[in-house]
Amino acid sequence: MTDRDRGSDTADAGPPVPAALRAGVALFNEGHVLAAHDPWEAAWLPLEGGEDERLLHGLIATAAATHHAAARNWSGAVGCAGNAEKYLDGIGPAPRGVDVEPVRDWCRRLAADPEAIERTLPPTIRIGGAAPRFGDLDLPAALLAAPALADAVAPGDEETFETAAALAREERGTGRTTFAELLFAFLRTPDARPQVAARLADHVELVERKRRDVDDLF
Repeated sequence: MTDRDRGSDTADAGPPVPAALRAGVALFNEGHVLAAHDPWEAAWLPLEGGEDERLLHGLIATAAATHHAAARNWSGAVGCAGNAEKYLDGIGPAPRGVDVEPVRDWCRRLAADPEAIERTLPPTIRIGGAAPRFGDLDLPAALLAAPALADAVAPGDEETFETAAALAREERGTGRTTFAELLFAFLRTPDARPQVAARLADHVELVERKRRDVDDLF
């Protein structure tokens, strides 16, 4: 998973690294470790070497190792944790403000004893001394985190949320905030996620229907 073929994706500049980092860290800190892989990978794919590439690659492998360990796939956890060590050991102590040492320690522990996850929680990842969670995300990071979360939990369709995120970006500067508000609500109010997802899907369908009606005029 962490060594996915880059193929034609290199033509895509990907999201900004700071936003992708914060989105993934918030997902990881909220317990959605595999979903954290999505924004990190989106920013990682276009990169060709350098500290950002190694940091993101290491975090992606960390998420995969943690997921495999939680699923009791011990060999998968050991392999991914070893890959994470390799990438994270080649960078400084705080690239992009990320406190890497606890992550390195966690990966070393999983590589040596993946069953440690049954006795110890994964580390909280910090950026600039803070531990981002969903309530701390700004709009660029939230627009990356929400589709990844939708793919990880039942009340949500990733494709619909990707469209909603694109529409939220289009709203910027227009005075409209419907899609941004719903995406923030989906992240921040777990108990209301089914209702928020349904409302979001309705709004996306409405916009798409209007666009189809306009296209049919020409």
